[in-house]
Amino acid sequence: MIPGKTIYRLSIYNRCLRRVEENQLTTISSSALAKAAGVNPSQLRRDFTYLGQFGTRGLGYPVQELMDAIRDVLGRENLQPVILVGAGNLGSALLRYQGFQKEGFEVVAAFDAVPDAVMQREISVPVYDVDTMPKFIAENDVKLAILSVPVEHAQEVANELVDAGVQGILSFSPTVLQVPETVTVNSVDLALELEQVSFFVKNEKISEVEIEPTS
Repeated sequence: MIPGKTIYRLSIYNRCLRRVEENQLTTISSSALAKAAGVNPSQLRRDFTYLGQFGTRGLGYPVQELMDAIRDVLGRENLQPVILVGAGNLGSALLRYQGFQKEGFEVVAAFDAVPDAVMQREISVPVYDVDTMPKFIAENDVKLAILSVPVEHAQEVANELVDAGVQGILSFSPTVLQVPETVTVNSVDLALELEQVSFFVKNEKISEVEIEPTS
């Protein structure tokens, strides 16, 4: 089994390779790709052992073949269907985001307690009543979901997603979700992330004061 951190880095490599392809380059060296991805070349080469044999010494990696191999490992040879639950302000903003398809995902539907109100925001993704969610998941073989409901409803909705067959959840609800070991949850707590950034900014200012020369 490929470690989770390696899977994450493979996604980063794939994104970097796409930029290289857009610049019409057919090969890239391990050092150049590692620098673009923010890792050292030895780490990159270890990660690529999960892909098989790639690259020629002195010539680098063939960009298209490497992208195909990564996509095959990540299961992105076709667009993966994703649903979004909770189409409030944050959810609506996510539905307008155009970058999902570039990463191999397609938000095929959204679900909300008041779908008619959401549709008035000129969302192009179809929005359905949350009560229809389990049936939609089963009929469309959806395995991935984005969760952006209020914190007090997050666990209940997560339970419904798991029961319906969802195996991966990206949660924007600021709470720790309890799910079976077979289900993967990645949580994005925006306030917590901002707090972390604020901490480092504050401490950088403190350090500047501490090293300020005295007269």
